[in-house]
Amino acid sequence: MKLVVLGATGGTGLEIVRQAMEHGHSVTAFVRSPERLKPFFDRITIKQGDLLNSAELGRVIEGHDAVLSGFGPRLPISKTDANLLQQFAVALTTAMRQAGVRRVVVESTAFLFRDSIVPPTYLFGRLFFPGVVIDASAMERVFRESELEWTMVRPPQLTDKPYTGKYRVRVGHLPRFGFNISRADVADCFINTVEDRTSVGKVLGASN
Repeated sequence: MKLVVLGATGGTGLEIVRQAMEHGHSVTAFVRSPERLKPFFDRITIKQGDLLNSAELGRVIEGHDAVLSGFGPRLPISKTDANLLQQFAVALTTAMRQAGVRRVVVESTAFLFRDSIVPPTYLFGRLFFPGVVIDASAMERVFRESELEWTMVRPPQLTDKPYTGKYRVRVGHLPRFGFNISRADVADCFINTVEDRTSVGKVLGASN
């Protein structure tokens, strides 16, 4: 597949790029600063621009099969980034409609699983990261209301541990005792999900 990776210079994004190539996909990374992609310079297409600019996004996305987004705000979130995920969702859905590309897999957060008791992700998110909960909820709503073929992946705490391939995935719920997952395993989930038509329109909980 011809894939566009957004948030490609972040921890999860770099793993998505690497694993997408290993699976034989053609990768285009759309980033502000490409320095962290130096190990892949001769193997992927790199485009520089603004992720919140739908016109720029649309030009990059056109002609591709799907978009994989590991984009997210840095913690702690500044006041100027309070609605960053929602703004990003509006720009991306607009760009995808204009480009005629429908398939998208998006990284969200396990804080939105209201029914998770062990761990109590929603309660934890509301207490300590209320801004993330509000903004991620708004982002997901934008995708839900679009006509795109979206899938949300909601991981809990992300780690830099190595790839295991032994993570668990549940539709609509966080796996029980799902306290964390490595970024490498989240990337693997993304690659498997974009190829899986049964995941369209679903929210996935993924954890080690």
